[in-house]
Amino acid sequence: MLQFELLKTEGLARRGRLTLNHGVVETPIFMPVGTYGTVKGVTASSLEAMGAQIILGNTFHLWLRPGLDVLRQFGGLHRFEGWQRPILTDSGGFQVWSLGEMRKISEEGVRFASPVNGDKLFLTPEVSMQVQTVLNSDIVMQFDECTPYETGGQRTTEAEARASMELSLRWAGRSKAEFDRLGNPNALFGIVQGGMFEPLREESAARLAELDLPGYAIGGVSVGEPKEDMRRIVAHTPQRLPAHKPRYLMGVGTPEDLVDGVAHGVDLFDCVMPTRNARNGHLFTRFGDLRLRNARYKTDESPIDPSCTCHACAGDGRSPGVSRAYLHHLDRCGEMLGPMLASVHNLHYYLNLMREVREALDGGRFEAFAQRFAEDRARGV
Repeated sequence: MLQFELLKTEGLARRGRLTLNHGVVETPIFMPVGTYGTVKGVTASSLEAMGAQIILGNTFHLWLRPGLDVLRQFGGLHRFEGWQRPILTDSGGFQVWSLGEMRKISEEGVRFASPVNGDKLFLTPEVSMQVQTVLNSDIVMQFDECTPYETGGQRTTEAEARASMELSLRWAGRSKAEFDRLGNPNALFGIVQGGMFEPLREESAARLAELDLPGYAIGGVSVGEPKEDMRRIVAHTPQRLPAHKPRYLMGVGTPEDLVDGVAHGVDLFDCVMPTRNARNGHLFTRFGDLRLRNARYKTDESPIDPSCTCHACAGDGRSPGVSRAYLHHLDRCGEMLGPMLASVHNLHYYLNLMREVREALDGGRFEAFAQRFAEDRARGV
């Protein structure tokens, strides 16, 4: 089940509400990534406390481990990982693409060696739908081929991008047929491909719209292309998708990318950046990014961000927040608490940013908010 209400617009920016089988999601929203059934180092209760409404899992990795028998025993991913709110699962197309020479793509699907134990595996649109049905994810993604920006060191040509896009369209039709055959009660999203070529993006969007799916995603960005190319596609593609259905920008990105995406009509975002950067001492704040490993923070008694209300910065009412100096120390010592606290902060920052975006849209102040946001971020910590 999926219901999408478009509550308000300001320019191309949209304020909406998405109702799924496991709950309601207010949009625009950022979705924390939990590839293996966990957002790394962050508990489900912490995610709820910081305002997470929907999280991601990955079909490819969960298919390999723990496997369908275990997930079927638990009735899906929600009970298995202790998260009772909505879940979106990526179909596995991007992960297969990232295997490089370890996989072979054909019309039928992708053959590859398991990176876990070397087993020979075959992932098809039908298998992806079967796995995601066992996962019982609220939003199921079609199986697609992620069009690379470069192949063999050469930029992907328009002809190569067209062939990839058309394969993804055929796989979208097969995904829908299998999804319907299985009687999956959740929602299937299509994925717009077409590389860095606007005409291909338009054709992909138009042909996917003919399938009348509950929602649509923009894939194949943030795959190694220059930032200006990504921004060009993000500025172009969302408005080509049905206005009455949710729009999802896959794998993007920085706080600036999120605000820019909202300005061009995107409703849902995901990215590993908050947690991956946290594990490498890179923290996001209202006034720019903080590189925790810099020696200047060795004796800094300030919280990560004095304006932040996350557990790491402000405490939880029973214990105080921690200093930059303490986090610098944890990072230098390789203590696991360091990336855990940093992940809490970064995810809280992203989720709070999207809450502020929704409030600005509710009040008809998004343009002013976006300008102030850019000024604050440029100011620096």
